[in-house]
Amino acid sequence: MDSISVNQFRDNLKTYVEQTVSKHEPIKVTRRAGDAFIVMSADDWEREQETLHVLQSNSLMQQIAESMNTHKSNKGHKPSQEQLDEIINL
Repeated sequence: MDSISVNQFRDNLKTYVEQTVSKHEPIKVTRRAGDAFIVMSADDWEREQETLHVLQSNSLMQQIAESMNTHKSNKGHKPSQEQLDEIINL
């Protein structure tokens, strides 16, 4: 993650916002007083929030673990050729 001063951020606001949105890379902006903040795209922030929600949910994490066990033992759902064709044609 790039780290820049608040003055650099202010002077090149449009460039840094474009960079953050297009490259999906947050930027750490530091202030003289030592406080800092992160600039990131709204899409990336929403994805982070969804990930945190899943990680904090015991039931969702249990479902993921069970799914991984099913996958590893090769006992999961196997779609028919028709179903695969439907998925691929989307």
